[in-house]
Amino acid sequence: MKNRLLVLSRYSRKGASSRLRAMQYEKYLQDAGLEVEYAELFDDDYLQSLYSGKNARTSLIKYYQKRISKLIRSPKPDLIWLEYEALPWLPWVIERALLPPSTPIVSDYDDAVFHRYDLHRFSPVRSILGRKIDHVMRRSQLVIAGNDYLVARAQDSGATQVEKVPTVVDLSNYTLPADSRKASRLIVGWIGTPNTWEAFGRRMYTKLEDLLTINGARFLAVGAQLDPKSIGNLDIVPWSEGTEVEAIKGMDIGIMPLTDTPWSRGKCGYKLIQYMACGIPVVASPVGVNSEIVEHGVNGFLAKDEEEWCSAIEKLLSDDALRCRMGAAGRKKVEEAYSIQVWGPRVAGMLRDVADQSSRA
Repeated sequence: MKNRLLVLSRYSRKGASSRLRAMQYEKYLQDAGLEVEYAELFDDDYLQSLYSGKNARTSLIKYYQKRISKLIRSPKPDLIWLEYEALPWLPWVIERALLPPSTPIVSDYDDAVFHRYDLHRFSPVRSILGRKIDHVMRRSQLVIAGNDYLVARAQDSGATQVEKVPTVVDLSNYTLPADSRKASRLIVGWIGTPNTWEAFGRRMYTKLEDLLTINGARFLAVGAQLDPKSIGNLDIVPWSEGTEVEAIKGMDIGIMPLTDTPWSRGKCGYKLIQYMACGIPVVASPVGVNSEIVEHGVNGFLAKDEEEWCSAIEKLLSDDALRCRMGAAGRKKVEEAYSIQVWGPRVAGMLRDVADQSSRA
């Protein structure tokens, strides 16, 4: 008889964290003998409102009601795979009361979500919720964390077992672009959400705009807005799961700028892995896991200030052979360390082991 696994994801497939950290593992989980059910908290409509800048909080009650109903009324699963937390912005005491006490939990983190609470500007939030995620981690039989910063937090929380698992790509979707592709103008690209575009992408584009103009290059921002737009040498195209890989293949250089903050140190560098999977050299800020993914001078460059950013971009724009060599090195690294083909069986085995240990207890 198969163990029943309930995946409590934060988002639908439109949410990158849920799609990449849990949903793309479904086949491997089934192959490991787990019967999988996915139950999202927030749907596509919520994400659409969030990315368009509308107030998505007005509908939170219905989403919470759905999640609570799922926990109370559904048959008890053998294992729960929890993305971050069950009920955001509610105290741990409420969440603990709703989670089945005898069901083992695997909690998963690809972002420093604990900083939403412990670094919040309002002291009551810090007081009531500041250690909530630590409680979730401690309650979990296994914590899966995407980088060393998140691993350290889980260990400090008192979690009994912590495994580092990067965010990965499915290489079957990332075939290399044809060698014959030769664009009339080179393209520096970025991919993300409207929120991260405003936080990081737009600022870097502004710093690179003159350099791009001098070199006759363009800047492509995938997912920066929900509607397409072109201004000067900036092209914005909306993100979709079905078109994102082809959009990245159209780039010649992929970038990931970050500011060095506690929140940024919790990021897992997924866009770098996407670029590299497409055989594209990268330039990134040396923050958090970026310094692990990017081997400076091998598969891309790490740049800490505007001068280093401009120098790295100019080198890559002016040297076809360098772009090709770094792109190939990046692809090789993804094949060896950042693919679902490598991590799928490993992660499925981790969850199966937790379920088996619980059934024997």
